[in-house]
Amino acid sequence: MRDEDQLLIAVADPVRRTIIDVVLARGEASVSTLSHSVPVTRQAVSKHLAVLERVGLVTQHRQGREVRYSVRVERVDQAARSMLRLANAWDGRLRRIKRMAESLHRQTEEENPLKQNPKSR
Repeated sequence: MRDEDQLLIAVADPVRRTIIDVVLARGEASVSTLSHSVPVTRQAVSKHLAVLERVGLVTQHRQGREVRYSVRVERVDQAARSMLRLANAWDGRLRRIKRMAESLHRQTEEENPLKQNPKSR
């Protein structure tokens, strides 16, 4: 799977997006801190952090007995740019579909002029 796909899959989950938001707001956070901020267990937070770390969205460092996580802003920016590219591509596709549908609609109206306005009969 492409790096971009893995990155987008990681940020697709609402809990992971909340984790990113909380860590960004705090600068860094532990699993304990995060487990109070999201509606999942500590174990689930750890699993979500593992996914985020695997795609490079967060990094960890040990501070005493605690592991602290911080966000790699450049990767979040990369994810945002990827989403923007996808949105632009889909906008283009949807514009083409709309033009095709409008063209078919006009063609149908030209072929069946009586069906244009049934109230006028």
